[in-house]
Amino acid sequence: MKKYHLYGIGAALVDTEIEISDQELGTLGVEKGLMTLVDEPRQQELLDKLSGHMVHASSTSGGSACNSVVAAAYFGATNYYSCKVANDEHGDFFMNDIKAAGVNADFDGDKPAGVTGKCLVLISPDAERSMNTHLGISATLSISEINEAALSDSEYFYAEGYLVTSDTGRAAAVAGRTIAERSGVKTAISFSDPGMVSFFRDGLVEMLGDGVDLIFCNEAEALGWAQSESLDDAVIALKKISKTFAITLGAKGALVFDGEHLHTIAGHKVKAVDTNGAGDMFAGAFLYAITHGHDFKKAGELASLAAAEVVSQYGPRLAGPRHRELLAVIA
Repeated sequence: MKKYHLYGIGAALVDTEIEISDQELGTLGVEKGLMTLVDEPRQQELLDKLSGHMVHASSTSGGSACNSVVAAAYFGATNYYSCKVANDEHGDFFMNDIKAAGVNADFDGDKPAGVTGKCLVLISPDAERSMNTHLGISATLSISEINEAALSDSEYFYAEGYLVTSDTGRAAAVAGRTIAERSGVKTAISFSDPGMVSFFRDGLVEMLGDGVDLIFCNEAEALGWAQSESLDDAVIALKKISKTFAITLGAKGALVFDGEHLHTIAGHKVKAVDTNGAGDMFAGAFLYAITHGHDFKKAGELASLAAAEVVSQYGPRLAGPRHRELLAVIA
């Protein structure tokens, strides 16, 4: 039996969420609905211009894979997360936050000088999130941050697609997948954002290697990968690079392929206020379920329910006790 259900690797970001209007997004020159990498001066410029909104802001540890690993931990999984933070206030905040969530990590290692990554998440009235990310020291996440012993002793290795934007991060994802394959650990990856598929396709191909065990993506990412407007084409394209996959469809639910059968997962009607973290929650709940004896259909049902729950509130996380309540709903 493996020590960890899930070993994740990805950026370590401190998220700040701010409510904003579509008009203000346009005025600020922010592209709606995407993750945009920015330098520190640009991020500070946005913060300065939004200073009047900060009363509505909230902060939490973030990063796509981090959100998924934390969610799985709250559901009851035992997880390990590899990341890179700096020896600064935000780095301490990040590590303390994931530790409080029950995630294992290299808490005792020396933190290098630098700036911990931060993500400014702008939430518009239709609940869409537009992210402006300064990776900071996360841009130098590398093979050195991989804990091979922990990875080898895990059921699943999970890498976020955002790692494709960094040469060292992409190399770390490839190395992690290689170690996992050698150790009999299943491999999973998220596409993370339509921009990763559109602008970093070759890097994603490198991260996928000869194929992985599980892919998470949303409808736009799946269609972008297939370079088609047909979801049927996307299903065919994903089958070529992964043994199984889950395509999230927003309020319409999800499509889940278990290697043999394609399951349609119903959505849940909720009033969406913040879509930040919806895909991350889906992946975290799904990974918890398949490492705890549930089949893909049941995993999809839990993941769809949890994702609907998270978009009905602000922030990418649910309160700890709520995870157990959701498990009871699908029991």
